[in-house]
Amino acid sequence: MDPDYFKSYDMCWGTLGTVRPFSNFYPERDAEEIQAALEKKDTLNLVRILTNRSNAQRQVIAKTFEELTKKDLEAALKKALSGDLESVLVELLMPPMQYEALRLQQAMAGLGTDEETLMEILSTRSGTQLKEISAAYKQLYKKDLEKEVKGETSGDFAKLVVALLNKENGFGVIQRDVESLAASLNGKKADATPWINILTSRDSDHLNKVFMGLELQSGQMVNELVEKRFSGDFRLGLKVLVQCIQNPDVYLAKRLTTVKPPLLQSIMVAHSEEDLLCIRAAYRKQTGTSLYTALQNQFKGDYLHALLAICRSED
Repeated sequence: MDPDYFKSYDMCWGTLGTVRPFSNFYPERDAEEIQAALEKKDTLNLVRILTNRSNAQRQVIAKTFEELTKKDLEAALKKALSGDLESVLVELLMPPMQYEALRLQQAMAGLGTDEETLMEILSTRSGTQLKEISAAYKQLYKKDLEKEVKGETSGDFAKLVVALLNKENGFGVIQRDVESLAASLNGKKADATPWINILTSRDSDHLNKVFMGLELQSGQMVNELVEKRFSGDFRLGLKVLVQCIQNPDVYLAKRLTTVKPPLLQSIMVAHSEEDLLCIRAAYRKQTGTSLYTALQNQFKGDYLHALLAICRSED
């Protein structure tokens, strides 16, 4: 990649995201440069600007662009670009909770449901964020997210995803929760209800202490207990939830090593302003290779430039 590519980047550091607010922000200038880049199909400048502004700044740019040109920026990008580059730049334009609503809709669209993506989003977002995502889903698709989720899932897995969608941290006693989970595993068929109730209504610090107590009592790791005692979609969902409670960065990094490019892109975009630095560190620890290098080995051209700009740097 051209070493001069990032010379104009002026970031203000201090969060766990890789994409930060641009400190020398002039939306009128950005809108004019984007207009010129679209006319010339100057993809490098489009990538430079849109990956080097926070999402809030991109919203201002989009509004300013529309005032300047009387055109919608998303539509203009779709007209000028195609393929993976179009996809990632359009996704960067979406407000974060609308973007997660889109990801949920895509996970439930067509034949079959992408259960793991459903669980990934529901397990890594707070109760407050999930309420915002539900509102965004209603606005975008004129449908109730909870009803859609119920229609696409069944059994204990449906109960789990609905409970996560409505999760609120409540009060629990560690030893009592340990005993409830242990007792649920004693019968011939494990009882899913305590796992749903407890794991969707306690904070992660509390639950990690519960897991430690359960492991001491059973002599087995929590993920081993889940693997042995549950089955089907519910087992998958519970495994994802347990991993996200224990360490969401490790789970997401593991996901990046196994997923197809569209899902890799969606995780990077969704977490670029929150915790992608942590995910990058976990990826390096798991694979022995930085995410930045892995991207260079897998992709090329303007799309690679965009992904590297979101990733930001080597580890």
